[in-house]
Amino acid sequence: MSKQAKAVAGGDHFTRWLVIGMVVLVVVTGVIFSVISSSTKANESFAALKGYSLGQPVATTIDSAPGSGLVLNPGAPVKIDIWEDPQCPVCRTFETSVGAYVEDLVRAKKATVVFHVLSFLGPESIRSANALMCSADESQYLDFHKAMYVIQPALENSGFYSNANLIKIGDYIGLKSKRFTDCVTSGAKLDLVKTHADSMSIYKVTGTPTVFINGNLWQRKANGFDLNEFRSAVEAG
Repeated sequence: MSKQAKAVAGGDHFTRWLVIGMVVLVVVTGVIFSVISSSTKANESFAALKGYSLGQPVATTIDSAPGSGLVLNPGAPVKIDIWEDPQCPVCRTFETSVGAYVEDLVRAKKATVVFHVLSFLGPESIRSANALMCSADESQYLDFHKAMYVIQPALENSGFYSNANLIKIGDYIGLKSKRFTDCVTSGAKLDLVKTHADSMSIYKVTGTPTVFINGNLWQRKANGFDLNEFRSAVEAG
């Protein structure tokens, strides 16, 4: 090979490795930026829980009906069944619109509310459902449920609902018992999570949120979730 050919070959070799190096640098930089960005967003999310204080504990029992829903305030004249997936963005809209009203109904003992915690949106829904059921054992389902929706990430299965972050949510709102953290870490409620998921077909639930009032499917008339419309439906029974 001539000296000129060798020079060209060497130049091509050098150029190739230079390009590869630049590509690697771009990828690594992107990964680092992504990690930093995710960490920043996570910290901003948790900041929304700063100063949060737990309400009075509300005992939760397991419904004997198929599906084993989580029952708050059994025996009230009005029964509301709420089917949600913790990662469902529309469920967050529902919670934002009528969640405080539902909580007031429970705390004032004006309604029995049964939560059916679904997990069809992926692994993070399963972990989140498990954590919600763990919080129910601590009689703090209402507060943990509210806190999860306050900081729900914009994207499903983004990595945010890890066991560590679910425990951190509890820590931020004052739910710090070892029983709770062990329950989240070990996945102690996964059998119950599966029972809730399997019950969708029994009740012909195909999406979330789905709400039944005294056994009747609530079908909203407004495009969104109108509090007055929902209140009227509850009061009508």
